[in-house]
Order: sequence, then structure tokens, then C-alpha cells
Amino acid sequence: MTLDEVLHPAVEPLRQGRLAVGDGHELHWETCGTVDGIPALFLHGGPGAGTSPTSRRFFDARRYHVVLFDQRGAGRSTPLGATHANTTRLLIDDIERLRTLLGIERWLVFGGSWGSTLALAYAQAHPQRCLGLVLRGIWLGSQEEIDWWLYGIRQFYPREWEAFAGHVDASERHDLLGAYQRRLTHPDPAVHAPAARAWARYEGSCLHLVPQPAQADAFGADAMALGVGRLEAHYFAHQAFLAPNQLLQGMPRIAHLPGVIVHGRYDVICPPRYAHALVDAWPGVKLRMVTQAGHSSTEPGIAAELVAATDRFAQTGGFA
Repeated sequence: MTLDEVLHPAVEPLRQGRLAVGDGHELHWETCGTVDGIPALFLHGGPGAGTSPTSRRFFDARRYHVVLFDQRGAGRSTPLGATHANTTRLLIDDIERLRTLLGIERWLVFGGSWGSTLALAYAQAHPQRCLGLVLRGIWLGSQEEIDWWLYGIRQFYPREWEAFAGHVDASERHDLLGAYQRRLTHPDPAVHAPAARAWARYEGSCLHLVPQPAQADAFGADAMALGVGRLEAHYFAHQAFLAPNQLLQGMPRIAHLPGVIVHGRYDVICPPRYAHALVDAWPGVKLRMVTQAGHSSTEPGIAAELVAATDRFAQTGGFA
């Protein structure tokens, strides 16, 4: 089974535009599919990773009207890698601006990794705007999860972690986040660009059950690395701009919504423990644990479950 075999056919955007949201931020957005189809919102991961043409292919273009956008500082939004006026609350406000602009009343919210965090935060802030949620690679934004990413992944990817930690001086490695933030926010590209590449390459090297060097190279490319490196460190430093345990405690606000969680059994970026914690707080949600997969949505087993979820929702309005 290949990725092309499980995804829907490639489609081109119906509309594209730019949305100024204040403080110098301008978002790239696009739609695809069928204008009178089921409205759906795609939220990318990272933070800072941006969307790609593959993002459109999790939805049947004959049945869905899909909205995709690059979040503040990510992808084709500008300025790339900008951390000023960049918080979870502001991203939620951006989503509402975009929904209003496009005249959408309610939509299915689809998000993976950081996108799952933002999807939950958005749904809890605006439950009346959501038809349901498709979530992949659950990340709840806790300090425990942040510490795991910074230090725990070395148990599974020791050489990749050594390259990541080795980018900073040995005396700083007790506080990798602080050491990287100092470099990532440095005005000199000769300082922040290599730090961004090292940060992003570390993540890109650990995404798949079977390592994919091309994915690591893609994450380490300058355009991707600056958004991923700066924004992930920025959101880590502020615990994703969430109160402790906020998303689990907020589940009663959206427990009535249909939802499905797709998670790789061997996901080291976002360990399965947190998917199970969300299941415990969300009666009725469907959990699809993919036994031969890591974190990436481009692993065929994960992609197949995501496509099955959007297809099922289009047919039945749920995930049973």
C-alpha cells in the first residue's frame, strides 16, 4: 500500500487569498473541492509547518468544501517565522475571521499533531461552529510532552538527538529550549538559520516508523526550518499558551461532537499515552490506533485511516 493508493486524487485550489490579521501578519488561505460540499477546515502541524498540496487529498473533492490556511509565521503566510503577536488565542481568532470571510456557518475540523491541539482549543472556544473533529497524533501541550520532545526521544533516536543537542554548547544542554531560543531569535541569519535547520531536522528525522531521510531533508530546508524551529520553540516556551490541563478539562464543552482520533502506535513525537488520555475524557470518540506507524500523516496506514474518517463522515455525519 502506497500513499498515492490511499489518498484522494490531487486537486487544485478553487480560490486563494491573503488575509491581514493585524500586527503585520498576513495569512495565505485557499479552498478546494466543491463549493456546496461539506465545509471542512484543515489545520496543519508544527507549529510552523504550513500546508502542502498533499493536505487537500485527505478529503473527497466531490463531497467536501475544504478550507486550508498557513498559520501566523508559517508556510506562505508572512512574515515567515514571526513570533510576535503569535499565540493560540490569536490563531483561534484568525480561524473565526476566515470562517466569517468565507461565509461558513459550521465545519468539520481536521488537525494533526499541533493541529490537533489547535483543533481542540478552537472547538472548545467555539463548539457551535463545529460539525465534528478528525484528529491525528494527539498533542495536549503539557510540560511533560515538551520535556519528552526535548529529552525523551533520545531513548529511541539517540544519534538524531545527539546531533540536535550537539548544536549548542555542552554547558547549555541542561536547558536545550533556552539555548535554542537564544539562537533562533538572534537577528543574524548566520546564527538563527543553522539553529532552525538543526531543530527542524531533528523532528523530521523522528517522524516515521521507518526512517525517511528525504523527510528529514525537507524539514531541514531553510523555508520549512525557520517556521518550524522558531514557532515550535516559541510555543514550547509558553506551554502552547494553554493553562495546565486546559484541553482535557475543557472536553465537556465538546463531548457531544462526533470525533475520531488516528494515532501511530510507535509515535515518538506525540506518544500514544496522550491519545488515550483524551479518549478517557471524551466518551464516544473513536480511536484508530495504527499498529505499524509512527507520527507522520504521510505514513500509508495513518493516511488510510484519515481518509476513511472523512469518507465516513461524508456518508453518515459521524464516525461509527
